[in-house]
Amino acid sequence: MKLTTKYHGIKEYKEEDIITFKKGLPGFEDLKKYILFPTEENKLFNILHSIENEELGLIVISPFEIIKDYEFKLSDEKLNELKIISPEEVFVLNTVTLSSKIENITTNLKAPIIINIKERLGEQIILDNEKYKIKHPLWREVKALSGL
Repeated sequence: MKLTTKYHGIKEYKEEDIITFKKGLPGFEDLKKYILFPTEENKLFNILHSIENEELGLIVISPFEIIKDYEFKLSDEKLNELKIISPEEVFVLNTVTLSSKIENITTNLKAPIIINIKERLGEQIILDNEKYKIKHPLWREVKALSGL
């Protein structure tokens, strides 16, 4: 199958690449099906793209790429909803907000996107943890990791 995206060209995908968000994503509750692919410019980032809207692609990053001790606990209810049996089935992503100034680029650590990679089910949750911010400066973390 092919998805013609507004900003990322044509992306080919298979039925098994589709991740279903039964509740949609906040602000996009009517869009339930997405695919994930790496950005061409920087392999640290991926695009979580709706296959139902060619204009909607969210830039995402694994929090573990920037914060090694990022952690949270999912409720038993959430584990059941997402059919998660083991930690190996879980893939975590956080949305990225771009800016023309690199030092203003942020990631949302407060609301991770949880994906069961085996079942291809996902949901964005909001953590009840003051340690994680909605607008966590990404440049500071990347700079520290790269030794700049």
